[in-house]
Amino acid sequence: MSVTVSAKMEGGKVSRVKVHSLLSVVSGSPVAPGKVHILSPLDRAMGHHTIHIVFYYESNPFKDGPFPLDIDNLRVSLSKLLDEYPIVTGRLTRGAEGGWQVRCNDAGVRILQATVNTSMDEWLRSADASEERDLTLWEDMPQDPSYWSPFRIQINNFECGALAIGLSCTHMHADMTSATMLIKSWTEVHSGQPLTHSPIFNLPPPPSSHGNFVPSFTALHSPITPANMGTVTMKFSGSVIENCLLQVQSQCPDATPFDVLVAIFWSRIARWQEPSFNNHKCSLSICVDSRSAGHPEVPFGYFGNALHFSVLYVDADKLLSCGLGQVSQYVHSHVAKARADEFWSVMRWLDEHSNEGEGPFTIYGPRLTCINMEHMAVAENGTALMYAASFKKGERPIHVSYHVGKVEGQGLIMVMPSAEGGLARTVTVMLPEEEITNICKDQTILDLEPKMIVSGKR
Repeated sequence: MSVTVSAKMEGGKVSRVKVHSLLSVVSGSPVAPGKVHILSPLDRAMGHHTIHIVFYYESNPFKDGPFPLDIDNLRVSLSKLLDEYPIVTGRLTRGAEGGWQVRCNDAGVRILQATVNTSMDEWLRSADASEERDLTLWEDMPQDPSYWSPFRIQINNFECGALAIGLSCTHMHADMTSATMLIKSWTEVHSGQPLTHSPIFNLPPPPSSHGNFVPSFTALHSPITPANMGTVTMKFSGSVIENCLLQVQSQCPDATPFDVLVAIFWSRIARWQEPSFNNHKCSLSICVDSRSAGHPEVPFGYFGNALHFSVLYVDADKLLSCGLGQVSQYVHSHVAKARADEFWSVMRWLDEHSNEGEGPFTIYGPRLTCINMEHMAVAENGTALMYAASFKKGERPIHVSYHVGKVEGQGLIMVMPSAEGGLARTVTVMLPEEEITNICKDQTILDLEPKMIVSGKR
């Protein structure tokens, strides 16, 4: 199908991204008739949100000779990949008990081709988050999703010959890790390599004993006041993070980059936001991935949602007055105490309440939420998972951007590895617009010399 779309940005400005074609790619081997995948209780709880990822490459891995894009080359490797991911090509439907499931009918994945009317260097300097979303154009799920593709891949060609691959999907199908693994697996198929982590779609039975941990995101039912949200992405060098870790060593000797960056941003944001008080305590929702050594029952190749949310409470006066080391210790201790049985207890609670009209939930709000992506920092040969997504040997992404759709309330902070490697980290912050302005002017953060990426800030 040939289409031409000039996306309109906020304020009526015409985007530099123009989508000019749309097609579907199906798997190379037909799926067995009648195959159905039942979404987990946690998958269904995430139905309010979407995942959007953009991989930026300095050269086009699909280029063949003088042609800007060898579409057949792209389709062949993607079709082979989809043989391993039948739920990606399927369609959502309601099961006998009313819950969402995937009918694995091999209806295919939507592929959009687009041109970007600038160079990649200029784009990374001048584009903001709202324009970047044009690299992952999305259509919300219709009332009848039987013909609607829950996965969309957008191939964006820049004037300089660079390429950005955008992936969008429902959060019901995948979290950040499994969506990243989908693209990384595509690069492995494209280069003729075996999959590092073959996808696993069903978790093993939970341990026989687990606690009674009620999901933190079910505790707040008060209406959320709508607000225009802004986004800023900052890159912090490895040397800056190393200095921060040395600064907090006496109070938090085992601090991670996540601990100190969350401590910095939370303590600064708390000065502007009206905090969520509970007996004079401020609260922070912390999201960790259960694909870790502490959760051996959740394999790294699990394709679905393996996120665990818990809430850290700190006395408001302490948060605003104590130093970076103490706040880092609060964060570090909370993450370290997250137990494997809490994840399984949440799954059980959601399953038991699935017929009571519970969910989907606004997971990323109303509390300020922080996503810990430290588990993706070292995937192979010292390279972070997202930066190991190489279609050609030696040509890794120069930047990977993550966005969660429909963030509300007090906002979201994502701490993830940077292309630089080592201790360098990228922080994407989504807050009400006036607070984004405060973040960009905050002297404590500016003293760390962050580099703004896709933030509309120079």
